[in-house]
Amino acid sequence: MEVGPVHWRTRLLLAAVCGVAVASVYAGQPVLGVMGGDLGVPVDSLGWFVAAGQLGYLAGLVLLVPLGDMLDRRRLIAAHLALVAAGTAVTAVAPGAWAAFSGLAAAGVFAVVVQTAVAYTASISPPAERGRNLGIVTSGVVIGILGARIVAGVLADVWGWRSIYLVLAALAGVLALLSLTSLPADARTDTARYGQVLRSLGGLFVQPVFLGRGLIAFFLFASFGTLWSGMALPLAGEPWHLTEAQIGLFGVAGLAGALGAARSGRWGDAGHARLVTGIALALLVASWAAIGQLPWSLPLLVLGVVLLDFAVQAVHVSNQHTLTTAYPDRTSTTIGAYMVFYSLGSALGAAATTALFDATGWIGPTVLGTTLALCALATWAVTPRVAGRAVRRPRLAQAEKV
Repeated sequence: MEVGPVHWRTRLLLAAVCGVAVASVYAGQPVLGVMGGDLGVPVDSLGWFVAAGQLGYLAGLVLLVPLGDMLDRRRLIAAHLALVAAGTAVTAVAPGAWAAFSGLAAAGVFAVVVQTAVAYTASISPPAERGRNLGIVTSGVVIGILGARIVAGVLADVWGWRSIYLVLAALAGVLALLSLTSLPADARTDTARYGQVLRSLGGLFVQPVFLGRGLIAFFLFASFGTLWSGMALPLAGEPWHLTEAQIGLFGVAGLAGALGAARSGRWGDAGHARLVTGIALALLVASWAAIGQLPWSLPLLVLGVVLLDFAVQAVHVSNQHTLTTAYPDRTSTTIGAYMVFYSLGSALGAAATTALFDATGWIGPTVLGTTLALCALATWAVTPRVAGRAVRRPRLAQAEKV
């Protein structure tokens, strides 16, 4: 199917969809201590507020995202946003920890609307604009992850942590209606059955280009989750004693870094996706040298946050550009399978960092984050030629897949 330029309103709406959906998974990070105190969750288990959403997200990636290669993605986007609204509403009124965990897990399952939106963007974009459009739409993901921390901190200070999830429920509901009425229809002509699509998803995990990019994503987002799920704890304690709103402001630094990488999609269009990935992963390793100074220097922490989020966004966009180019006939399935690595990595980082901080202080998360960044860089280093061949010869990649 021949495609024309994507209207800026469509890109903006899809970016907003991504931002609100992903915020439902990450908005609790700057207020973990407050949530835990209210719901009776001990410090060493606070990371599970984030991990619950990530594990729900994992289930949605496997079970729901492949539907985008069979059904009208517009209707899927609207339906999944409505269910994100339901999950965040349950979290907002949760009387205890398990109700909150259940609401967060449910919101996480349907927050995979992000991947449906990304796959939709790739499928409606001309090849010369695919990287640019993916960069813009996935900027919504970054704004959702990092901007939610800023807003969450302010809302928690003024109205309590539950107000965060009430606002998210309202936004998701409004975007569901807008998506249904404003996005063009995306009728599927594929006759594959659900079981066949799931089997094709499983088959991706033996493809070298997919596996290499997936493992990079696993280590990348585990390192990312280590910082953002653990940072609030030392900042709230000695010697800083920052409030939730002040901690949330660190999202501004992360947002600046991530948006600075917005051009990485255009670099991919120009054929530099692999080089961009390597440089960004080296910056990721370097960022932890500054982040490790958190107990003594907030300016160095800010520098580290900017570098880390620049690196994460640049690699993430380059990964998706590479994979949607290599497997253009199954964009939803490919993006969903790729994000399995993202979800597992993020859950690992979130769960491990709070337990390590409780046992060792900030040194434990710093060592973990650095090690994960080095693993991502090593994975990139040992898979140079496979990725290059897959991008230059997409038909071969498709043939191998089937």
